[in-house]
Amino acid sequence: MASVLCTETIDLAFEEQVLKKAFKRIVLFLFFLNIFNYLDRINVGFAALAMNRDLKLTATTFGLSITMFYIGYAFCEIPSNILLTKYGARRWIARILITWGLASTATMFAVGAHSLYIIRVIVGVAEAGYQPGILLYLSYWFPATYRARATALFLIAQPLTAAIGSQASGLILDHAHGILGLPGWRWLFFFEGLPTVVLGIIALFYLCDGPAKAKWLTDPEKGALQRRLQREQSAVTVYAGGGKVWRELFSRNVILLALIYFCMVMGLNATANWTPQIVRDVLRAHSFSYVGLVAAIPAICSIMVIPFWCTHSDKKMERTWHYVLPILLSAVGWIMVAYLKAPEVRMIGLIFCAVGVFVGQSIFWTFPVFILSPKARPVGIAAISAFGMLAAMSSPLIIGYLKDLTGNWTASLTCIAVVLVGAAVLIHLLPRESAAIEAKEAAPR
Repeated sequence: MASVLCTETIDLAFEEQVLKKAFKRIVLFLFFLNIFNYLDRINVGFAALAMNRDLKLTATTFGLSITMFYIGYAFCEIPSNILLTKYGARRWIARILITWGLASTATMFAVGAHSLYIIRVIVGVAEAGYQPGILLYLSYWFPATYRARATALFLIAQPLTAAIGSQASGLILDHAHGILGLPGWRWLFFFEGLPTVVLGIIALFYLCDGPAKAKWLTDPEKGALQRRLQREQSAVTVYAGGGKVWRELFSRNVILLALIYFCMVMGLNATANWTPQIVRDVLRAHSFSYVGLVAAIPAICSIMVIPFWCTHSDKKMERTWHYVLPILLSAVGWIMVAYLKAPEVRMIGLIFCAVGVFVGQSIFWTFPVFILSPKARPVGIAAISAFGMLAAMSSPLIIGYLKDLTGNWTASLTCIAVVLVGAAVLIHLLPRESAAIEAKEAAPR
């Protein structure tokens, strides 16, 4: 008996060693890719500080340009994940990076609202499936006891990009203006779009489709990692029920996840696309560099909180309250920005907004993997993400319209706070046995 326990302990220790090796190799590279992905999402918000004037865009028409991006993204998201499973993650992720990098750079050629709409639809189509594809790819490598940390490190690139990208975008707008007779916002898309093409070429040679094809793993390491993942899959099928894929996609739990993600994306989208304009209006700042510097503060605070919170969630194997608390914090933040007058207090509110949704997003993506069977995950994760894109389509229009209608941010930001509270309430309707089922994965077999 003692020898069996000793063997199991050695096996688990070896598995942990392999997981740490894979974590450093895979997640760190994906983290770097996500920096440029999120830069593409937020640079249009900074470009708007100068672009809106040049292209004669109102808050509503600028919001529509963001919506057009998400229309292209949402319609192609599920097909993209299906093609990822057909052609392999390595080739498909590289293809996404190269085509979206080229399309994003092309935004510099917009000459009016209509040309901007067309280009942003193309960018959305090219980028479609990137985030759900990466989240699916992480499930090929990491079990539940590592998943919040792996997801968090991948997604922490978003607030880091918001911090660095905010300052970089402000500097480009200020200092690249006039080069070759072009305004700074056109150079912004050029300098922040082309590096993604280079990364796509690198990804083609660096990534592999899964542990079985990893040349940097030995055969014993591949076996240990695959055994660990197989134990998790046997636990997941308790929820999945072994039914058909379409039944899982229309199950109560998956519909709830889609609704929750819809609400959360309203907050994420507002943070990503409107923070620069809110900072400028709140602080009455005129320097793009200064706006970029201040807009980076909420993102820096998020970077500090995410690793601690997600590691704590993994160790406790608890997800629901680790999701609810940050989402409610974000809702409180939007209320502070909407109704309080002191600039310092409103900046604290913006910090709450960013920290809450970025942390909540990292925890949220641990739910689909234990609810969906491995067979249903490619389509299921993409479907949930695509439903969230409906929020990304609608929220810019809602926020922009309410801002134009009322002349201030109060109504727009109150709307965001309400839907975030809805996300915090809906998460309680998911099965509470999730932590127990995930815990099975860690037990030796």
